[in-house]
Amino acid sequence: MFSKLLSKLGIGNTPELPDKLISVSQPQPYTKSEINFIYNLLFCDDLSLFKPRQEQDPVRWQKTLFCDNPDEKAIRELASDSMQESRIRVLAFNWLRLNGYDVPAHQVFGVIIEVPLEEGLDTLAAYSDGSVRYINQTGKLAVFEDGPPEVQAMAKHLVTISEEIVAKIGPWDKTRLTAPSRGNIRMTFLVSDGLYFGQGPFSIMQNDPSAAPIINQATKLLQHAVSVCVD
Repeated sequence: MFSKLLSKLGIGNTPELPDKLISVSQPQPYTKSEINFIYNLLFCDDLSLFKPRQEQDPVRWQKTLFCDNPDEKAIRELASDSMQESRIRVLAFNWLRLNGYDVPAHQVFGVIIEVPLEEGLDTLAAYSDGSVRYINQTGKLAVFEDGPPEVQAMAKHLVTISEEIVAKIGPWDKTRLTAPSRGNIRMTFLVSDGLYFGQGPFSIMQNDPSAAPIINQATKLLQHAVSVCVD
């Protein structure tokens, strides 16, 4: 659907794709391994995917998260730094939570919408820093990191309106599910205290008072992103 990729792929300064991209236990809804790798990066629930390769120098946030003796205070500062990319903050919160430290609840940093279509899975991810990633059903990828401003604003608004539904549900405490089946839609929320999600038949969810505003805003965001790419 998109005519070109915009901006850089993945988190800033993410290492090149490793030879073995992801384990067989991780969801692999696309035919290309590199797209499955990027798809799994969206959710930030596997810190090992963000670990630098041995031959590469880690950037500052990677040194904080992946040093031999990680410091809880430094990682908490990383999680609380509003100037950091949203996914880096989620990684930091996940490290704290997985290592038994207290984390605040209900701080939303991202929304991922998955809709199975005739040719495959459509995945739209929007983050609180305004960045957007879209993988369409054929496996084509588009990334918006630093604009356009309209896309950033719409992405931030999508995250903001998701706070209402997150406040009503709790975090998922099991392994992330595989992609939803045809006819359904899944909304996954990247939150300070874990992954939250809601799913169900598209025909029902689009009329649900809590889910409908998120679906409508995600649709507007995607349509605007498409229009920017084809202009």
